[in-house]
Amino acid sequence: MTNTQEDKVLFWGCWIALVTTSFGFIARIFTQGQWGAELNLTNTQVGEILGAGLWPFCISIILFSLVMDKIGYKVAMILGFVCHILSVVLTYTAKTYDQLYLATFIMALGNGTVEAYINPVVATIYNREKSKWLNFLHAGWSGGFVIAGILLIIAMPDAAWRTKLLIPAIPAIVYFLMLIGKKFPVGESAAAGVPFRETLGEVGGVGFFVMSWLIIAEILRSTGLNTENPLAIGAALGAVVAIAVGVYTKSFLGRPLFLLLLLLMIPLATTELGVDSWITALMEPTMGENAKWLFIYTAAVMTVLRFMSGPILNALTPIGTLAISAAGAAIALIGLSSATSAVVIFLCGTLYGAAKAFFWPTTLGVVSEQFPRGGAMTLNGISGTGLLGVGILGAMFLGNLVDHTMDKDLLAQNQAIHAKVTEARSGLLGSYNAIIPDKEAALTADEKAVVDSVKGGATKNALKTASILPFLMLAVYIGMFLYFKSKGGYKPVDVNAKAAH
Repeated sequence: MTNTQEDKVLFWGCWIALVTTSFGFIARIFTQGQWGAELNLTNTQVGEILGAGLWPFCISIILFSLVMDKIGYKVAMILGFVCHILSVVLTYTAKTYDQLYLATFIMALGNGTVEAYINPVVATIYNREKSKWLNFLHAGWSGGFVIAGILLIIAMPDAAWRTKLLIPAIPAIVYFLMLIGKKFPVGESAAAGVPFRETLGEVGGVGFFVMSWLIIAEILRSTGLNTENPLAIGAALGAVVAIAVGVYTKSFLGRPLFLLLLLLMIPLATTELGVDSWITALMEPTMGENAKWLFIYTAAVMTVLRFMSGPILNALTPIGTLAISAAGAAIALIGLSSATSAVVIFLCGTLYGAAKAFFWPTTLGVVSEQFPRGGAMTLNGISGTGLLGVGILGAMFLGNLVDHTMDKDLLAQNQAIHAKVTEARSGLLGSYNAIIPDKEAALTADEKAVVDSVKGGATKNALKTASILPFLMLAVYIGMFLYFKSKGGYKPVDVNAKAAH
């Protein structure tokens, strides 16, 4: 087998591994009503299990990035496969909340392990077209949504939830058989002999502060160890990590452009992932049960465009592509915030899917092309920070915005109903009044209609406000475009070229 053929097998094995992660994610989302009811779980417990399918990903992707060059990509692949199969088995036999939580936690660890090796593997074997091939690779995430969504809705509509949650085992076995006998490449930075100290120095103390702050805060919040001030404690402990890294690497700031991209992942991930469920909810009043197909449709749009990314990236450059994507996302969110018909929502949803298609993989491409000496650490630190950012900060911001808007609008429309259903709460963003589901359930039909109207308006207002995020990203991307233009245009950096911090 030639090297080119070997590279293709490695790529498609990594692609199917990413498909496995999306299979597990969408299967739990689509069956949450079934397993929640059978296991007699509250809505809060269902949400906690769904959350366990996300945040452990960030732990494994960042921790594995620290040791990837030492243990090798194949070891990470095997560990990811073990997590996936073990999770499927534990899920099928789960009979309690704790058992299903553990199974979901292990699945998320496997997902993080998978992404920890597939990104640097593809960036290494296609090191002259990193942005293009990372877009191809991440078509596996959206493509998995399409495949699994159709499988669950059309082929398995009446299957038991335990049976539906077996489907991640299919692509998991496929990628394992494809990759177990293959020789994985040595990471680009390791092959160039970049010292571990310098690899960490690309991220720098401030970069490690951001990542460790978010990881610690999420562990404290998700495990219930500290739900009152996890961000504050996370910041304090993150500062300790940052100082240690800064002293060890003699690089407190790291690479300024990397730090900017790292921080930009928080609004990027919120724009891409944080508003998905709201867009689907907007479709329900006009399309009913067909609303779930919007999720699959936008995933299909993303998949096609990611496979078409080569000519687009060549024509616009990666930074230009990100700028146009940000502009499209902002326009789409504004359009959705005022849409009243299924046709308009469908068109705006199409634009939204097209715009967000390039965000994540193209950012990974830029990081890999501009900071190759950072290896897996810079590449996967970006993904981990994005998911943590939306989970802790982005989702909280959007949810708090909805609560504040509903409180204000309901108070203005009907003070009596407002007094019946709202209750003072406090959170990381301060005190606020929120509509309480138990109190809402006790309302009359007419009173509930008033609340439903307020909820719809608040969601649309949140989408309009959320458009601020891609507008912010657009401004930064324009600045980056002008920066690279002043340096003669966007060009990938040679891994052997050292840069001053």
